[in-house]
Amino acid sequence: RRVHGGLPAQRKKVQVPLMESDEDFFLSSQGVERPGRQRSQQETLYKLINDPIHGLMKIQRESFDIIDTRQFQRLRELKQLGSCYFIFPGASHNRFEHCIGVGHLARRLLTTFRDNQPELGISNRDLFLVEVAGMCHDLGHGPFSHVFDNTVLPTLAAKNPAVLGWKHEKASSMMLDRLIDENQVDMDANELKLIKQMIEGDRGSYHGQKRFLFDIVANSRNSVDVDKFDYLQRDCHNLGIRSTYDFSRLMNFSRVINDEICFHAKEAFNVYEMFHTRYVLFKQVYTHRVARAIEFMIADALVEADQTFDICSAVFDAEQYLQLTDAILREIEKSKEPALNNAKKIVRNIWKRNLYKFASEALVHPAQEARVLQVTPLDISSSQAGDGSVQIRPEDIIVDHPIISYGMKDKNPVESVRFFKTWEDTNSVSIPKDKVSFLIPDKFHEQYIRVYSRDPDPAKVAAVRTAFERFMNSLGGATQVGPVDSNTKSSVTPQPPAKRARTRLEL
Repeated sequence: RRVHGGLPAQRKKVQVPLMESDEDFFLSSQGVERPGRQRSQQETLYKLINDPIHGLMKIQRESFDIIDTRQFQRLRELKQLGSCYFIFPGASHNRFEHCIGVGHLARRLLTTFRDNQPELGISNRDLFLVEVAGMCHDLGHGPFSHVFDNTVLPTLAAKNPAVLGWKHEKASSMMLDRLIDENQVDMDANELKLIKQMIEGDRGSYHGQKRFLFDIVANSRNSVDVDKFDYLQRDCHNLGIRSTYDFSRLMNFSRVINDEICFHAKEAFNVYEMFHTRYVLFKQVYTHRVARAIEFMIADALVEADQTFDICSAVFDAEQYLQLTDAILREIEKSKEPALNNAKKIVRNIWKRNLYKFASEALVHPAQEARVLQVTPLDISSSQAGDGSVQIRPEDIIVDHPIISYGMKDKNPVESVRFFKTWEDTNSVSIPKDKVSFLIPDKFHEQYIRVYSRDPDPAKVAAVRTAFERFMNSLGGATQVGPVDSNTKSSVTPQPPAKRARTRLEL
């Protein structure tokens, strides 16, 4: 702004703190401080939250109608990486900050489309609904996150079939319903239905306009979404792992073509790097063998505690589910209920680091994947040595089947990503991987089989490992037993490798 002969006008400086502590302090869209002021319909008020991943996040005032609720604040008590915190001290972040980050990125990406492609007709209400979907997509996670979905409830399903097939996305919808009703959030039924569909990635059942909205939070087409942008970056940051992909570039070099979110062709390798980062985190962190051992201990404790805490009923009741958090381990430990004695013993063994012991693992050959998935503890115990020195029972053994992929099982997810070559393009294309790099893998998933002993006695662990090796050898040698814990001795005498002539490259 210029006045009187073109001299710049002096503007009043506004001090903006890095982290808001005054709940009545908000900023208008012009950035002018208005403490305690009633907002008008003409101005959009927001609050600044300082985040280690995204810096200053501008959160709209209406979004705090969602954040400042019991249902959302519960996310403070759920570790993002569950049992990994017992292994990696930096993995102390919670789903609370992750969900706020996803909501922030969802609004930011849609705002970019609105600014660059006004023909899409994106409204302020669209921005709010997508932000809410991003913030609420993990409302339904149970104690210790995925261990609750993948281990606890499938075990309890043997006694209560009603929980079979339960997923946290469904629980997110249940918790969102309760949040809206209890806090009288201004939202009509159609908007609430749309948010739930975006959370579940249910693109197929939506027949309205702006179907590209389903690519933002939970992208079922290719899994490139802001949820992945946030958790990959946040987990790497807290774990101290360097990430080589740049999600900001993907967001800035994207546009909507034919109702789908597409990326600039020069970002194809960046997309592959994103999926490779996911693979690295699964390989090194999420499926860490000791973290998995602790997950099995937590699962055993929660199964023992089901009768006392009525977990199977709680997953279908929003008020009961509100109390199910990571704090359940402390609740078990301080309980006086005799029925919780076994669960209490398991929890105390976790604190004392008296853990279930990893015995052995094998990387499964593709030809044996279907067969190995059917392996049970009974198969392993039936293969134990017949000398009678150490007897192992099926209940002493845990068989784990980690599968690590790029996110779409054995498929290359980038084949489902659409690209454009110039900003004026009205049609999108797919880019074959051999047009990106010859070093991109041909196989996009790998399967392992691991065995653990619930009894940490070294003799029992060695017996489990020996039985596992005998069983795997019976499969015809298509699968090679992998590395073993250095503290565990095998009863199998290793055979020296066959001698062969060395080539000049090996000299």
